[in-house]
Amino acid sequence: MPYNLDLITGGNRGIGLALSKACAEAGAAVAIIYNSAKDADDRAAEIAKQFKVNCKAYQCNVGQQDKVKEVFKKITSELGNITGVVANAGVAVVKPALKYQKEDFSKIYDVNVFGVFNTAQAAAQLWVDSGFKGGSIVFNSSMSSQICNRGLTQAFYNSSKAAVSNMAKCLAAEWAEHSIRVNVLSPGYVKTDQTSHMDPKFREFQADGVPLKRFAEPEEMAGIVILLLSSRSSYMTGGEYFVDGGNLVW
Repeated sequence: MPYNLDLITGGNRGIGLALSKACAEAGAAVAIIYNSAKDADDRAAEIAKQFKVNCKAYQCNVGQQDKVKEVFKKITSELGNITGVVANAGVAVVKPALKYQKEDFSKIYDVNVFGVFNTAQAAAQLWVDSGFKGGSIVFNSSMSSQICNRGLTQAFYNSSKAAVSNMAKCLAAEWAEHSIRVNVLSPGYVKTDQTSHMDPKFREFQADGVPLKRFAEPEEMAGIVILLLSSRSSYMTGGEYFVDGGNLVW
């Protein structure tokens, strides 16, 4: 893996933690961005010990544009030049559309859309200013960017993921002149803390609709991300890659 430092927002749990470990296993130093988790430093220490790489956790609300830029500069000064970024942080609110309020919109879009943009912008600005060529950004979107999930009332979440997937294409086109690549991971149903709290019968209903008849493990999201962060994908930009067990073939 040619990149020496990967930054993962929300890299302390769920899919993000699996991606942090995968990057470390591939030989990269890892910077984990978290918002409020109390165990982020412990997760970073465990990764550093297990894979014998530098790994540190940094608190940051990705919805705060100036704060994101400040933290990126701090990471650069402490760990070196950032070379790959995964904008993974995300939230969801399941609620009937007739019950949605402005606060629900702000909660979801501040993280899922504006937070993703802030993360990408901070990385791109560092690379443009330093003249670094070959930076890679991966957005964690969702197959929900393309569909309405049967049985789930989450219009704001799904639309936020559609926005993220399209934004990646826009940024890929705009930043190509700087040799910055932007791609999208779009998972299907994955075993995470969030999905573990769902009704077991509903999880079975969801899994039954997937050709592979199961939820993914978080680690199964790592392969495409490692590829997209590496020089093996040097001619891949603006793409959205679905790791969904075949869910979208129906």
